[in-house]
Amino acid sequence: MTEHTYDIAICGAGPAGMALAAQLVKRGVPAGRIALIDAKTLAQASNDPRSLALSWGSRQILEDIGAWPAVATAIEQIHVSRRGQFGRSLIDRKDYDLPALGYVTRYGDIVTALGAVCERAGIASLRPARVIAMDEENDAVTLILDANGAPQTLRAAIVVQAEGGLFNEQQVRAVNRDYQQTAIIAQVRSSLPPPHRAYERFTEQGPLALLPQDDEYSLVWCVRPETAGALLALNNKDFLSALGQAFGDRVGSFTHATPRLGFPLGLNAAPGSTARTVAIGNAAQTLHPVAGQGLNLGLRDVTVLARLLAQGATPAMLAQYTDMRQRDRSTTVRLTDTMARVFANDTPAQALLGLSLAAIDMVGPARGLLAELMMYGRR
Repeated sequence: MTEHTYDIAICGAGPAGMALAAQLVKRGVPAGRIALIDAKTLAQASNDPRSLALSWGSRQILEDIGAWPAVATAIEQIHVSRRGQFGRSLIDRKDYDLPALGYVTRYGDIVTALGAVCERAGIASLRPARVIAMDEENDAVTLILDANGAPQTLRAAIVVQAEGGLFNEQQVRAVNRDYQQTAIIAQVRSSLPPPHRAYERFTEQGPLALLPQDDEYSLVWCVRPETAGALLALNNKDFLSALGQAFGDRVGSFTHATPRLGFPLGLNAAPGSTARTVAIGNAAQTLHPVAGQGLNLGLRDVTVLARLLAQGATPAMLAQYTDMRQRDRSTTVRLTDTMARVFANDTPAQALLGLSLAAIDMVGPARGLLAELMMYGRR
């Protein structure tokens, strides 16, 4: 059985995992001491058409390692409103002297750019490969891999779980909340789309987000599971009509939709760690999409962890990482969880939402705090 030894093994070669590897090399860790492990080939991941929202801060992180995707649509304004009630908030990039508040791109474009960076750096890529066993000892972690049916043994001083479920489920996370909502995902077009403006529209059943992407919108429509089933069963014409009734006419009428997919929503925010293992990104926290902070929070995890592991791949650095990430993680989790539960359900608090949005829009510091959290996270 082949055995390899590394300082850092990263399980999951998605955006967070590859960004971590690239940042480690940029900070001086030899590429030959890092291993990337993933069950998919890079070609398979590069064909993933899912849309992702990236904050301005995330663009800075990716540009720093030369991995900004070639295709990305800028978000210059974010319009937040409550269906059927007075009040709204408009966040504009001009108020913060930035070229954009955020961007919308495709998962495949991000991993393609990151994959090229990691390949040029000479980082070992073990894919397709699946972790089938793990044994943590005092001085290292041993991983047993299944690489196309051929077993391999890998030893690393530190193991980072960056995506998926390679570790024991109880070790990595605990399900904190089931929102009893399903997210309907599709690409849609409208007749009068204001350029570069994103929308977050709160309805009685959940948030409805439209993110500008090329000449379309990436739609994330959160509703109760029974409503989702009915919406997914509609033909395109009836679905577009239902979408128009829920959203209104701010972008004109909806004229086209791609095939729709539905995903149940929950909060998973109990990152597991041991002396020599740590979880980052989606392996550490899976958030409600209401504020679009999932990948952005993961990239902030990456930046802190890379800085520490470049000083030494040791348990002491992992303990320091956990302490340093607590504030940003807890703030972002509370923000998205509160918005999902209070502002995205039919509760008495809904009556206050319109007034709250109006107040945020009129009070500069409040709007600025919301904008900073969305652009950079808690710093």
